[in-house]
Amino acid sequence: MSRAKRKLDHINHALSTGQSRQSGFDDVTFVHNSLPDSTVEDIDISVNIGELALSSPIFINAMTGGGGSKTEAINKALSEAAAQFGMAIAVGSQMAAIRDNDERPSYEIVRKSNPNGIILANLGSEATVDQAKQAIDMIEANAIQIHLNVIQELVMPEGDRDFRGALKRIEQIVHHAGVPVIVKETGFGMSAETAAKIIGTGATAIDVGGYGGTNFSQIENERRSRALHAFNNWGIPTSVSIVEGSASAGNASILGSGGIQDALDAAKAIALGASAAGMAGSLLSVLTEKGEDGLYEELSLLHEEFKWIMCALGASTIHDLQNVPLILSGTTHHWLSERGYHTSAFSRR
Repeated sequence: MSRAKRKLDHINHALSTGQSRQSGFDDVTFVHNSLPDSTVEDIDISVNIGELALSSPIFINAMTGGGGSKTEAINKALSEAAAQFGMAIAVGSQMAAIRDNDERPSYEIVRKSNPNGIILANLGSEATVDQAKQAIDMIEANAIQIHLNVIQELVMPEGDRDFRGALKRIEQIVHHAGVPVIVKETGFGMSAETAAKIIGTGATAIDVGGYGGTNFSQIENERRSRALHAFNNWGIPTSVSIVEGSASAGNASILGSGGIQDALDAAKAIALGASAAGMAGSLLSVLTEKGEDGLYEELSLLHEEFKWIMCALGASTIHDLQNVPLILSGTTHHWLSERGYHTSAFSRR
């Protein structure tokens, strides 16, 4: 099967399998503030990720590219929306275009549609330094995501089976790419131990890509003649991954993604320790079902509601939001307690 056909399959199966509410955000509750002493007009939602200055703490995470005209149209619409709302945007894996120049337009359209925005290149951890530089140059990227997708590859019928040397390759890219490097999971979350190893490479940020959003095990199983069910419920919930990642982050930024469906999820992700929140599958569904006008309306409401939530909490900046009190319950509380985290620290801050 061609890479282009596989990319289209991924889009169709992502839309059909949808997202679960197993990201852990339903286990997170804000402590109500009856005297927030705040006004929506004064709220500042800008944030810095390393040397990247973002006007919005919500970004459009990697989805697609390399699937011909259909993925080009999707990326064009997403990129134009990102430009309109000052959001960073990541492209899907560019390996398809590195191996086949005919696939470049589906990625290049992102920069053409958004000449002044923050755009993130994307390759897997099998990439070399030279390939990373090609991906960055292809779209004049401000940073590059290196994604980790072991589970997807194992379930993918034609996927990789050898994952040796990934950390060393990431370290080489960090040292030679010339732009900030963000290491991201693709829907199965990250532990504190993994985050610590990545931080050791000098990466600017970690996108935890937690369990509870688009499930690439289920997607790849749709493409198998005999399903491999072992990994369908495999992973670390996003809420847990953010806390574990933050514990190991040091000066690096944590990005929260995986099942973020609305402004409340995004606010909870940031309150748990993320600097920004990535959305992908939910925005793709809106674009597919309601078109570009529907996507613009969704993003406008998303940012408006996000500011309302910050106002209600008395948080005027993203830093303030990262320090409001939270109550953790359910699986998130149990998991973190078993892993040795004192969850009461969130409720008493």
